[in-house]
Amino acid sequence: MSVPVHGGAEPVASGPAVGRGNRPEMIQAVPMRRPGRLVVAVLIVVLLALFLYGAATNSAYDWGTFGRYLFDQRVSQAAAITLSLTALAMFFAIVLGVILAVMRLSPNPVLKWVSWVFVWFFRGTPVYVQLVFWGLLVVIYKHIDLGIPFVHQFAHISTQSLFTPYWLAVLGLSLNESAYMAEIVRAGISSVDEGQEEAARALGMSWGQSTLRIVLPQAMRVIIPPTGNELISMLKTTSLVTAVPYTLELYSRTRDLAVETYNPIPMLLVASAWYLFFTSVLMVGQFYLERYFARGASRKMSAKQLQALANAQSLGSMHGGI
Repeated sequence: MSVPVHGGAEPVASGPAVGRGNRPEMIQAVPMRRPGRLVVAVLIVVLLALFLYGAATNSAYDWGTFGRYLFDQRVSQAAAITLSLTALAMFFAIVLGVILAVMRLSPNPVLKWVSWVFVWFFRGTPVYVQLVFWGLLVVIYKHIDLGIPFVHQFAHISTQSLFTPYWLAVLGLSLNESAYMAEIVRAGISSVDEGQEEAARALGMSWGQSTLRIVLPQAMRVIIPPTGNELISMLKTTSLVTAVPYTLELYSRTRDLAVETYNPIPMLLVASAWYLFFTSVLMVGQFYLERYFARGASRKMSAKQLQALANAQSLGSMHGGI
């Protein structure tokens, strides 16, 4: 017999089906037909095909120029710099964010207050304004003196030789992002039930062992999705480092090429293609990380498992009736 499934293609169990010789028949789950979904899907495909055809035949996009500059050496070098900015800024932001989160959860009121003020300031001001300030750092502080205040100076360092625009961009991006990462990490740690750590300590684990083996693996399920979003956002935020000013990353380089060629549209498409490529790779990595840390947390059953459950229920009901 066939049982229509309501609400999707997952099989559901029904009462026992008994054939000749009192042998139960296996239930075959059949998904309910939904013609409306097919109509909507066809409509979307048609609209997408029309859009792609219009874009392919529109001379304003200048696909020839797009193809010539997509793998241009200047563009690929700028893309590599964008990746390095993203990786370094996120690394320092995660490290500082973890420290700030631990300070925020600390019983020490001074550490709590310092962490809260840091997060409040860097979340409350625009990242572009912060980058402009860090770009002016060498003007505000022309020299750094190391030594005993009012007694003796051991070193006199020029900030212009110490801070290059590249590292000022990394510094500005890291400090801004660390405020968001602090809240993400704090939320992840707080999401783990306190009984988990208490049980681990009762089993003889130290604080470090319970944190590394019990708390953090469970907190990662909450931390990874927003961290992946922040990483993708950081990749695109690197286009704002022109405020430092630093003009060797992807967007600035393609903007300069647009001025050079008097053709901005294909240059914007080149930058977009590189950003989309990097974002797609990061999304794939995020997917596998989420699946890794979500092991054992989901109760969702596959179609085969549900089919086997339905058959087992059918056999159980048959034997119970006998």
